[in-house]
Amino acid sequence: MSDKTPDQLTATMLRKEFYVVTTTPARSPEIQKLLPDHLNYQVRLEREGKLFGAGPYFEEGDDLPSGGMIILRAQSVAEARALADADPFHAAGLRTYTIRKWMMNEGSMTVTIRYSDQSAVVAD
Repeated sequence: MSDKTPDQLTATMLRKEFYVVTTTPARSPEIQKLLPDHLNYQVRLEREGKLFGAGPYFEEGDDLPSGGMIILRAQSVAEARALADADPFHAAGLRTYTIRKWMMNEGSMTVTIRYSDQSAVVAD
């Protein structure tokens, strides 16, 4: 057991703020038509440094996604909402979403960069 207070324990933590967008899809054939536009939008946000991570999530035992999660780097909830609203799925009304501010404190990431072929691998 630690003798440190919660303030002492969290003082050196990352405390990086993100915005988490959780989406609920409408079951519509239009989703497949707009999927390339949605994916291109996500890649654009990634390249602009605004997208931390994104992808579908699944209920236990299901193979069909029940929703999606998008983690945005934004300065405010208003900026995060503008980014979410511009997603082709949201703009077309094919998904609804919620936004929550999230503070990342703990965790780790391992990245291997290979100079020989200029590749990078993110460990599981």
